[in-house]
Amino acid sequence: MSYFALAALELALLGLLGGVVGTLIVLRRRSFFAVALSHATFPGGVVFALAGYNLLIGRGLFAALLGLIMALLARVPGQGGQVASGVVLSFGFALGTLLASLNPSLGVPVEALLVGSPLSVTQADVAATVAVLVLAVLVVGVFARRILFDTFDPEGFRAAGFRVWPVELVVTAVIAAGVVVSMPAVGAILGPAVLIAPAAAARLIVPGVRWIPPIAALLGVAGGLAGLWASRAWDIAAGGSVGLAMAALFV
Repeated sequence: MSYFALAALELALLGLLGGVVGTLIVLRRRSFFAVALSHATFPGGVVFALAGYNLLIGRGLFAALLGLIMALLARVPGQGGQVASGVVLSFGFALGTLLASLNPSLGVPVEALLVGSPLSVTQADVAATVAVLVLAVLVVGVFARRILFDTFDPEGFRAAGFRVWPVELVVTAVIAAGVVVSMPAVGAILGPAVLIAPAAAARLIVPGVRWIPPIAALLGVAGGLAGLWASRAWDIAAGGSVGLAMAALFV
């Protein structure tokens, strides 16, 4: 398979994944969390690049660690999830920048870690995206009713005797996995746009919540492929082109 076909396949898969992950992010108002997580996992990629291991593994492990830190900080009296996300975002991004500056011979360009490159994705990256997509659909399908109940009526959810932490754990894990696997194609900075913009656009035009995932997936695939086509037609950066296409979809 050519590098362009592989890039198109990866972006199409990310578009489908955005239908699931993006819907969770938008409905539960976790956009800033997703942005913070994508930026803050930057040092995980740097460390694993220096060690010669798979960058996705490093970012995944760092995402789990930072998700735990954000959850703990959010429980501090007088603070909240937004404050915790902001603190972790700044810490992670600063640490990644420091590590990269201390290692000028880093095997992977810093730009690739930040903005990614759809044209440089590998078959392993595509396989990881497929695995996360399948697992996300299965997990969200099992917990869909409870997620919707907690999202739209949190007080009623608690009054009904349901525990909040399993839902939070599932939602956080799915979002984190989606953010991490999007990074090889679109990087830490542009990743959230690919996941969030289609779902945010779908929410504006659909008649009901059940239509958001399929419409978001359709928009995500269309935006990703349109951005890739534009990058080839006009010889511009593929990652930036995809990010602009997603923004244009929302507008």
